[in-house]
Amino acid sequence: MATTISISYFTPTTLFYFLLLSTSHFPILAINITHLLSSYPDLSDFTNLLSTTSVAADLAQRSSVTILAVPNTFLRSSDLINNRPPSSSSVNLADVLRYHVLLEYFSWPDLRLIPPTGKLITTLFQTTGRAPNNFGYVNITRDPTSNAITIHSSNSNATIISLVKTLPYNISIFTVDSVLIPNGFNLMASETRPPLGLNITKTLIDGHNFNVAASMLTASGVEQEFEDDEGGAGITLFVPTDQAFSDLKSSVRFQSLSAEKKADVLRFHVLHSYYPLGSLQSIVNPVQPTLATEKNGAGSFTLNISRVNGSVAIDTGIVQASVTRTVFDQNPVAIFGVSTVLLPREFFGKNPIEVNKPSGGVAGLAGPPEISLSPDNSPDIDGSASHLSSPPGLGNKGTAAAANRISVVRIILGLWCIGFYLLVIN
Repeated sequence: MATTISISYFTPTTLFYFLLLSTSHFPILAINITHLLSSYPDLSDFTNLLSTTSVAADLAQRSSVTILAVPNTFLRSSDLINNRPPSSSSVNLADVLRYHVLLEYFSWPDLRLIPPTGKLITTLFQTTGRAPNNFGYVNITRDPTSNAITIHSSNSNATIISLVKTLPYNISIFTVDSVLIPNGFNLMASETRPPLGLNITKTLIDGHNFNVAASMLTASGVEQEFEDDEGGAGITLFVPTDQAFSDLKSSVRFQSLSAEKKADVLRFHVLHSYYPLGSLQSIVNPVQPTLATEKNGAGSFTLNISRVNGSVAIDTGIVQASVTRTVFDQNPVAIFGVSTVLLPREFFGKNPIEVNKPSGGVAGLAGPPEISLSPDNSPDIDGSASHLSSPPGLGNKGTAAAANRISVVRIILGLWCIGFYLLVIN
């Protein structure tokens, strides 16, 4: 007797859509740490500290992290809660919490593979630039006998108790039996920091070869914005050299942008955190929001920062620049010279903004070159091939052809599955 295979629940339509979905890419959702921890009452104090400082917001921009949460029992008995003077600000407290965020995803099996000699892991605190002598790292060790996992800093240790939650490969949350204190921290010390009072324009002029950028900052009015943002986490500026402006193609017209959009391009050159050069070179999450992101919404006006051939590379999706030198570096402000004007794809991509050409230059602008980019021949206006791969949405013909081939393959596979299904049921 022939055997009949019943697959009535797995219809051709289901097969077809399964094939389509299996080749799709889904974005990783932003981490809402407060929501993830809300159902764990024993972690309520730790959750409250994350949400009342800026750390919860920091985590929303991250992926592939491991959080070492301290239960209420251990947190309430620590100096972090009991001996911190009420007059102090939340800066040091936030950095202690950042020290409990490992910038690497670990599952239980991953931790059990850690060698007994230990493994050095970067924490979120290291990325602030405030970790003295690179003390924003922890060493994780495993006891080969008991398999106990211990996190070590220079003046504190904590042992992992249990796994709370995991969302592979985005976030893991473990509980630990002690608060980790970064090296050199004095929780009783004042956490306030006197304002630097830096005159950014004067610094650029004194640094030489940044006259165009200095003039644009003065004309746009955003210089005061930048100086106001020196507090808190600080700022990092990427400033194009005069040569970078000179290298722009003749058909690139910055003057055709409105004044507000010019200001957004300048904001696009600024990160709302202090990053010395060493932190930029070891940055874990390459996609970084800018001050323009804060004004225009999450996911927009981001920079991709990476280490290429020993130097820091900055990719906008339109152009790629490299850090040429450090102009100024004193916490909370870092200023770096870059080789290319950073052009955001939101203004210079496939569907550029509609602009009205002004009749004359901007008052007070010391003659910077005009910068506007035609979408069809970006980033090289003269028709030469770009050395960068086209980002999504730039209308690259090769990308379109590849997409068409993928669609044809999907259709063929879908038809094959339907034929196989009909053959089986008959």
